[in-house]
Amino acid sequence: MLIVDDQNGIRMLLMEVFSNEGYETYQAPNGKTALEIVKTHSPDLVLLDMKIPGMDGLDILKHVKSIDPSIKVIMMTAYGELDMIKEATELGAIMHFTKPFDIDELRLAVHTQLIETTPLGS
Repeated sequence: MLIVDDQNGIRMLLMEVFSNEGYETYQAPNGKTALEIVKTHSPDLVLLDMKIPGMDGLDILKHVKSIDPSIKVIMMTAYGELDMIKEATELGAIMHFTKPFDIDELRLAVHTQLIETTPLGS
């Protein structure tokens, strides 16, 4: 999985949580790095912050989906921008979490999404 957020503290927290659960985890502070990781490692799931300086979450989402439409994307936002969330959903995001999010809810959502993509017996 790939965690994309310009806030270092959030990336570190999520990296620790999901690495400890056995997920192969990558992180990116911006869109450019995120897209390089998507091209190189093709993660099954991306946790994507909506507000990132430079290339915002919607732009990154469009690029991720153009590289590999099967990658699942969960948006994270500190804002209540329903129009952006609606657009993200139309662009293929499967769900969103509003910051500050409940880490257990996020863990469950990620686990549920990744279990669905994992073939039985693997």
